[in-house]
Amino acid sequence: MTIEVAPATLADRPLIEGLFQFYAYDFSELEPAGSAEFAFDGEGRLEPYPYMDAYWTDPDRWPLLIRVNGEAAGFALINTYSHHGGSVERNMGEFWVARKHRRGGVGAEALRQILALHPGRWEVAIAERNTAARAFWPRAIAAAPNVRELRETAGDGEHWIGPIWTFEALSLPLAGRGQGVGV
Repeated sequence: MTIEVAPATLADRPLIEGLFQFYAYDFSELEPAGSAEFAFDGEGRLEPYPYMDAYWTDPDRWPLLIRVNGEAAGFALINTYSHHGGSVERNMGEFWVARKHRRGGVGAEALRQILALHPGRWEVAIAERNTAARAFWPRAIAAAPNVRELRETAGDGEHWIGPIWTFEALSLPLAGRGQGVGV
């Protein structure tokens, strides 16, 4: 299996927007019954991501595609927004891997490549209600070979509710990236 993370181009935007519908749908299961969030419109679509335009215009936002064996398998949207308030060098704004590629190491390998592509001070905020993400992120971050100073803090209830992981991702070469079975 070959896993590759690469910067998305403007031509990739429709693909990321399409994948984002599945991401939002997956996230909708975390909403309580009766919630108005994640409602379908008259064409059966969920509301578009309100910050999508900025990922193709702002220099401090980076859209990435995740591919498995050359096929689209997910995306990551990186920005500089801090869930503590203010900004950071890198924040994992959104991250999604298609269900058929989960639990086989695709997400962890994608994260390893993302951190190699975008070294610096990072923040990853996890919604308190997202139990799967709360299990995945600390393991995946800690497994990345270039992570130092990993620290968990709690959101303040105003800017964020849930754990926030901060760390330094050191620069590493990308040699041999993404190849192997079960990666």
